[in-house]
Amino acid sequence: MKITIITVGSRGDVQPYIALGVGLQNAGYTVRLATHDTFKSLIISYGLDFFPVSSDIQSITQSETGKQLIEAGGNPFTVLKRLSKAFEPIMESILKQSWIACQDADLIISGSIAFWGYDIAEKLGIPFVFASLQPIYPTKSFINPLCPPWLHLGGWVNRQSYIWISQILWQLFRNPVNRWRVETLGKPSDNQCLFLTDEWDNVQKLFGFSPSVISSPKDWNESCHVTGYWFLETPDDFEPPPGLLDFLEAGKPPIYIGFGSMASRNPEQMTTIALQALEKTQQRGILLTGWGGISNTNLPNYAFKLESIPHDWLFPKMKAIVHHGGAGTTAAALKSGIPSVVIPFFSDQPFWADRITKLGVSPTPIPKQKLTANRLANGIQKAIADNTIRQRAAQFGETIRAENGMGEAAKIIRNLQFAGGK
Repeated sequence: MKITIITVGSRGDVQPYIALGVGLQNAGYTVRLATHDTFKSLIISYGLDFFPVSSDIQSITQSETGKQLIEAGGNPFTVLKRLSKAFEPIMESILKQSWIACQDADLIISGSIAFWGYDIAEKLGIPFVFASLQPIYPTKSFINPLCPPWLHLGGWVNRQSYIWISQILWQLFRNPVNRWRVETLGKPSDNQCLFLTDEWDNVQKLFGFSPSVISSPKDWNESCHVTGYWFLETPDDFEPPPGLLDFLEAGKPPIYIGFGSMASRNPEQMTTIALQALEKTQQRGILLTGWGGISNTNLPNYAFKLESIPHDWLFPKMKAIVHHGGAGTTAAALKSGIPSVVIPFFSDQPFWADRITKLGVSPTPIPKQKLTANRLANGIQKAIADNTIRQRAAQFGETIRAENGMGEAAKIIRNLQFAGGK
């Protein structure tokens, strides 16, 4: 069977799907990843087929629109509105290229916001699976991950929040999607996106997070499968950057501080806050520059700068992990068994920050808008000194390392009895 996986977004949005692809490939499937050019070399290095779906996502993130998106905070309407604005210039090509990428597929898997994979599968008459890093199927147990977690609405309102978010998403993306349906698929315009249809209840869904972090809610149906995380293992021949090993061996385990693809308008300020927090706590630190969150400056001898590093190699060597709460980074931090300090920026990051705080593996999150050196120092100090947090983090690490999310996902796909594309 040939499987095409469609996903868009930053590295944290894409890398788990590369891992899923590797798991499916190991199970005997032929797998193609349809995503941004940015990830071509990474995808090919794992032996997967690659198909480009437009644009360098890094340039989008670092653009003015991308920075406005990241600064949207916890307002889901603002997040989705700015997301659609960021993707608007490339949506036409993404949709057309997604269609081409699936022409020889026997099964389509869509991730992230790529709900249009369902339309392609329906047109081609082949099976479709939705794969998500977030628990986005309606439930009374918790509010939609895009909504602020401090909105303790409960019950029916929690469940309704998934409908509201889907309606906003559809209103923002319906014009380019409907033009594509008519012009490329030869189908009529649609009134709703997949998440708002009756068919959504029957679409098979893979959720790439650990059941120890979010257990399957009682009001989810049999189409929902919580598989465990999808981790991309670092190749055996990986060699760390020059100087990093020397830094690690020169003292006690450092604090990791990095915010992934979260570009900042003022990276110098972020760097100053990070260094001041390390100085206040008398800790060494590794600063990950990512795509602009921390500037490339000359650092004191208690700090070491990296542009990128595999999380599964670095995180277990840390004393604490300061990060933005993205789904992928949160998963890697949990797997490492090292406590987190979360600085959520926007989107689902406050949701994950709240979740791991309730699990007891992180002190109270610090919203990016409220970040100061003193608050960060207090968070780091609690993460490294609170024995309960450290023990809980270690226990969760053991649990998650014992899981095999990619293998479980492959087993589910193998056992599914598909009746067709819709």
